[in-house]
Amino acid sequence: MKKNYLISLIAVALGFLLLCLLFDTGILGKKSAYFNGLVVIGMFYTIIVCSLNLLTGYMGEFSLGHAGFMSIGAYASAIVTTLIQDQTDLPAIVLYLIAIIVGGLAAGLIGVLVGIPALRLSGDYLCIVTVAVAEIVRVVLSNFGIPAITGKATFGKSFAGIAKVSDYHYVYITMVICIFIMYCYIRSRYGRALIAIREDRIAAAASGINVTKTKVLTFTISAFFAGVSGAIYAHYITTLVPTYFNFSKSSEFLAIVILGGSGSLTGSIVAAPILSALPQLISYVVPAFASYRMLIYAVILVVVMIFKPTGLFGGREFSLPKLIEKITKKKTPKGKR
Repeated sequence: MKKNYLISLIAVALGFLLLCLLFDTGILGKKSAYFNGLVVIGMFYTIIVCSLNLLTGYMGEFSLGHAGFMSIGAYASAIVTTLIQDQTDLPAIVLYLIAIIVGGLAAGLIGVLVGIPALRLSGDYLCIVTVAVAEIVRVVLSNFGIPAITGKATFGKSFAGIAKVSDYHYVYITMVICIFIMYCYIRSRYGRALIAIREDRIAAAASGINVTKTKVLTFTISAFFAGVSGAIYAHYITTLVPTYFNFSKSSEFLAIVILGGSGSLTGSIVAAPILSALPQLISYVVPAFASYRMLIYAVILVVVMIFKPTGLFGGREFSLPKLIEKITKKKTPKGKR
């Protein structure tokens, strides 16, 4: 077990060193800023898609309101960091940590308040409730006519002047920690109880599992990480527009979960950065197709669903230690079997 964790840790460290090599040494030249942006966007997409997979893949409930929790984390963290920045000059790493903690806690709190009444429902009813919550949040952010809290914010149009502290170094480490926590949660007794509820809610309740408590806890954790991704987004883009967090954005997150494999964190980790960057890469590599990039994106999604309806990974997880063991394992001679 320790060996497996060591191999995974080495792989994570090598990924970090590769990013540093690409962006800190100037190998990419003028293209560095463009690809840096794609990488950061891919990483916060990975966090929010993995968090949605907790609900869709492991709890078995559809949610179309994750963009709402992301917006709560984005706006809450932006307001707090802007107020702090006006009062004192903190290092970027401290401001970043405050942003992701505030964003996560704000979204998690709303997740509890929404989850307690909503998770007594299931299926289509729960899906409708999450859509309604996300739309309420978006409409409030678009039309809340209060004076600018920070002196820089204008609700209804945009929230500008946010500190750009979501450096890819910080975001990469945050992504790894978030995925590790979600992985540990799924492998814990709470995660096993969650899967039991997904398979048969009545049997799980009869076995002594508190169904509502487990579902609310999972919903809150999922909302927390959605808020973290919102904080990362806000402090990278530096300008928030409420219309970004609309129904289509929630649908996009859900589509990535299903395409990667519902119930597979590995699927979400692989699919999120690829699909988030695909439209931009199409227009960058083939400028003539810039006007058709979303059409090409949609065609690719349809093709994947036709030939791989369970998603790229289905419900399975990829294990690098097991792959290495399989490759390096020596074949046993036939005479000694």
